[in-house]
Amino acid sequence: MSEIIKPSGKKALLIDGKAASAAVLARVAAETANLAHKPGLAVVLVGEDPASQVYVKSKGKAAKECGFHSVQHDLPATTTQAQLIALVESLNADPAIHGILVQLPLPKGIDSSKVLETIAPEKDVDGFHPVNVGLLSAGLTERALVPCTPAGAMLLIQQAAKALGRDISGAEAVIVGRSNIVGKPMAQLLLAQNATVTVAHSRTKDLPAVARRADILVAAVGRPEMIRGDWIKPGALVIDVGINRVPGEGLNAQGQPKTRLVGDVALQEALDVAGAITPVPGGVGPMTIALLMSNTLQAAKRAAL
Repeated sequence: MSEIIKPSGKKALLIDGKAASAAVLARVAAETANLAHKPGLAVVLVGEDPASQVYVKSKGKAAKECGFHSVQHDLPATTTQAQLIALVESLNADPAIHGILVQLPLPKGIDSSKVLETIAPEKDVDGFHPVNVGLLSAGLTERALVPCTPAGAMLLIQQAAKALGRDISGAEAVIVGRSNIVGKPMAQLLLAQNATVTVAHSRTKDLPAVARRADILVAAVGRPEMIRGDWIKPGALVIDVGINRVPGEGLNAQGQPKTRLVGDVALQEALDVAGAITPVPGGVGPMTIALLMSNTLQAAKRAAL
């Protein structure tokens, strides 16, 4: 059995995103050690959003562990759009920087689209620039920098399908969620693997019935445990991209109500039906930073050609 597939104690197997992420990071670190020039990643944080600070710290830590040249720019919330764009343009011109990541969300008054479009496409390791979106939509995945979360989810699908003896080609895939960050690029990646893809959303008629058709079900709606066990086709491969914080039990050390993380899929119900599923936490989440590092390495290697 593959190292990323673990027994759950119920019917479904658990897909271990931590193990898969560790394998990606180990590969990136090994390849980096053999490069003449270190990949350079610049992360830009505007303001003091606590969640963003945690994400940025994690990205910087991973970059250093991979042997990258890692730079972080912390800007005050009062930073203007013109100042932020000027910084991005300076990073575009810096040959030591191969990847640029502007942490979202940005403060009010700054147009995120304009800022992201300023990033040079070849340094857009988040995969959000229209050029990379277009390359992915055209099926030119080998030339695109693919958004990290769907790229990580696709890697888990491929590894789990192989471990289970499944074929993605010809499989019916349903993605619940049509965001530009996950749903749409996920559809393009599955199409590139010759799956038959349906993108479902809040206006889809009889959503449970549509979901029930899926050999591969990807949940990316941002609604806690919306997808119930009876929405899942028996034996389906389920990828839960959702990360939702909901009330927990009791109080924490500060006397505040505890919270816990859940996905978009009701995990305990799904375990009785699915063939394999990513848990939350520990499923798709760890893959996002791993694929960010992989994208940065890829950008650095392309720059050296």
